[in-house]
Amino acid sequence: MSDNQSWNSSGSEEDIEPREESAHLVGIVDLNGVLSKWTNYIHGWQDRWVVLKNNTLSYYKSQDETEYGCRGSLCLSKAVITPHEFDECRLDISVNDSVWYLRAQDPEHRHQWIDAIELHRADSGYGSESSLRRHGSMLSLTSATSGYSATSTSSFKKGHSLREKLAEMETFRDILCRQVDTLQKYFDGCADAVSKDELQRDRIVEDDEDDFPNTRTDGEFLHNNNGSKEKLFQSLSPKGINGIDFKGEAITFKATTAGILATLSHCIDLMVKREDSWQKRVDKEMEKRRRIEEGYKSALNELKKKSHFGGPDYEEGPNSLINEDEFFDAVEAALDRQDKIEEQCHTEKTRIQRSSPVPPGDVYSSAGSHRFSGKVEEMVQNHMTYSLQDVGGDANWQLVVEEGEMKVYRREVEENGIVLDPLKATHSVKGVTGHEVCHYFWDTAYRNDWETTIENFNVVETLSDNAAIVYQTHKRVWPASQRDVLYLSAMRKILANNENDPDTWLVCNFSVDHDDAQPSSRCVRAKINIGMICQTLVSPPEGDKEISRDNILCKITYVANVNPGGWAPASVLRAVAKREYPKFLKRFTSYVQEKTAGKPILF
Repeated sequence: MSDNQSWNSSGSEEDIEPREESAHLVGIVDLNGVLSKWTNYIHGWQDRWVVLKNNTLSYYKSQDETEYGCRGSLCLSKAVITPHEFDECRLDISVNDSVWYLRAQDPEHRHQWIDAIELHRADSGYGSESSLRRHGSMLSLTSATSGYSATSTSSFKKGHSLREKLAEMETFRDILCRQVDTLQKYFDGCADAVSKDELQRDRIVEDDEDDFPNTRTDGEFLHNNNGSKEKLFQSLSPKGINGIDFKGEAITFKATTAGILATLSHCIDLMVKREDSWQKRVDKEMEKRRRIEEGYKSALNELKKKSHFGGPDYEEGPNSLINEDEFFDAVEAALDRQDKIEEQCHTEKTRIQRSSPVPPGDVYSSAGSHRFSGKVEEMVQNHMTYSLQDVGGDANWQLVVEEGEMKVYRREVEENGIVLDPLKATHSVKGVTGHEVCHYFWDTAYRNDWETTIENFNVVETLSDNAAIVYQTHKRVWPASQRDVLYLSAMRKILANNENDPDTWLVCNFSVDHDDAQPSSRCVRAKINIGMICQTLVSPPEGDKEISRDNILCKITYVANVNPGGWAPASVLRAVAKREYPKFLKRFTSYVQEKTAGKPILF
């Protein structure tokens, strides 16, 4: 194809390309709306006004502040969009070491945002089909006008002497071809002349056998009888046949071949030098590439360690880069937010009055008949034997909190670096019975009213009227991983050995396995063994008055053995336990007092 043809072809492609791009841009739409953006581990997720326009993602604090400029923006040309594996509303957008964590209102909105971002990114020119066509057209146009690409031109400039020698070789080739043709004609003419001479000589010998001609001393001419003479052998003139200068042509042929050999030698020398130069450049580039690859691997390893620092997916573990003070600050900030949310929701919860019929006490007097009956009975006996023991002696219990009637003890235990501290709390609550306290603690209908750490729960299997298997996930407290727990919860009335023993009720929760609630990679499965023992103490009323709530007192003993299932700083776990257990007991007992106020006493 000629240069003009290449120019015209490229030009026609360029004429068509804008129409194709226009058709492609029709499907690209700008998008804006509210997305939750992860700010930091202190403030967590915050609503932001996000705008997608012109291949750029920008965010503002609110829609009203768009006229004051964005707070941040990302160019989507090289962005990587990653939908979260478990959170169906979340998407992560990363450009180099900058990561935005965003959450949509629902999975449908997330899908809409991802599609729009991908369309903008695909049209940005990095790897898109239209970009390749545009670049290809420009390249063919340049090639048609210049004859060489930028790389080829540079290479020829550096090898200018080699190109000249190659041109000389072409010239020598043309000269040599002409000389060979000339010499070939000469040799053909010589061969024809020799054949003619031999034929003429044979004819003369045959015709004049009887009348042999006279011969002169010169020997060059034959003299016939008629006195004429003719040349016997035609000698070739210095010019040869058809005026060819054989000697001159031979000299020129020799000079041409010598020139070709010299030029070939020069070309070989140039190529050897060029090969050495290119080999050095290749070695240099390979060494440079090796260093870049090593740097990339090192940076990638560092990025894996630090890219999510402060992000919502920062994982706990013994190799954590965050120190214990920052870990504790993050956990405490998350717990404070949960407390504020609970305070806001507390008023609304108290408006909703739930009531469920309380089964008679004899329902709880036995473990019931199910496959876990033996295990439940064993747990009940262990709690009644060991949980009510005095904290003194050799038990190594340490008093960590004392607030009025409430005391919290801890015994420090670690196994394989994991904190397994048993906790024990004692408390006395006026105006409620042990049956009422255990009822509200065991019945899942009231669980969300007083338990603030649970994200969701469901009853996996109801074993009997007083036993059920429950699965629940707890709210994640960053930077710790989210926990879930599967446990059997049973409520029992403890039969008195004599009439002086107080009325005693017990709720025990201990971890079990179930086919319908297998562990998943989303949460860390924790193991628990918890017991709440409630004893009702009654002070006789004066005179003939009936017993009122002023005459009753519930003595609560709460024990908890929790295996968190994963590593976290020991100081953080112990500090959180010291803070949260007293708050839990006060919150729960206050809830029971509110629920039972003004109602008949349930023994």
